[in-house]
Amino acid sequence: MDDYLQTNRANWDDRAPAHAASPGYAVSRLVADPTALSGVVEFDRPLLGDVTGLRGIHLQCHIGTDTLSLHRLGARMTGLDFSPAALHQARALASRAGADIDYVESTVDGAVAALGAGGFDLVYTGIGALCWLPRIRDWAQTVAALLRPGGRLFIREGHPVLATMADPTGPDSQLVIAYPYFEQPDPQMWDEPGTYVETDIEFDHNVTYEWNRGLGEIVTALLDAGMQVTGLVEHDSVPWEALPGLMVVDDRGEWRLRQHPERMPASYTLQAVKSP
Repeated sequence: MDDYLQTNRANWDDRAPAHAASPGYAVSRLVADPTALSGVVEFDRPLLGDVTGLRGIHLQCHIGTDTLSLHRLGARMTGLDFSPAALHQARALASRAGADIDYVESTVDGAVAALGAGGFDLVYTGIGALCWLPRIRDWAQTVAALLRPGGRLFIREGHPVLATMADPTGPDSQLVIAYPYFEQPDPQMWDEPGTYVETDIEFDHNVTYEWNRGLGEIVTALLDAGMQVTGLVEHDSVPWEALPGLMVVDDRGEWRLRQHPERMPASYTLQAVKSP
């Protein structure tokens, strides 16, 4: 497992500066406009509700655009990530935006040791995070341990059905299930030179290891960890072009199938509360 971790960290360290410089993350807009929010947080504002005064931890925070957005909505935020390069960008963004946000370098498995147990009102995880974790049950136990009784988990994530789809071969490609839906002991290995935002940078570390798991496995892991699921909404869109050539983007930066988007869930928002 250490090999998987080191390989994935090298991949994220390589890409963090390019992500911070890309129009996709809109760092310049976030710095220039003190009311601006990331597209991911803005999408879920109706479900997120009022977070004013909550002590929040953003797990797998990457370069901190969602963390800053939650801070601007009134939460007292801490960000955690295993990539020192990503945290460098997150701290730079917070400094430029004049935001008081703590950032901690740690894996998710090490979060409780790094931050202590039971101290948070909100655990937040943004999109594109869970696929890097080998065991969803370990994640759920960490979430529950970080929260105080009555504290809340809020996560928006790419849908596990989307993660099973074969890469399109052209604009007329069919939707084909090619990869595991249920969590497997061994990861899928990918060797991809680019990244999911616009950039001309060529990267040195292109291999990643990822895991999928079904929606039922995620919900069951939270229930077994002492959480009560309070909301689950599936969406037909996702904030990146997950199936190139088959999707169109709307004015909010959300991508959905060009033809009959009702055929496939692309992302979901899940909320749960730690039992008293």
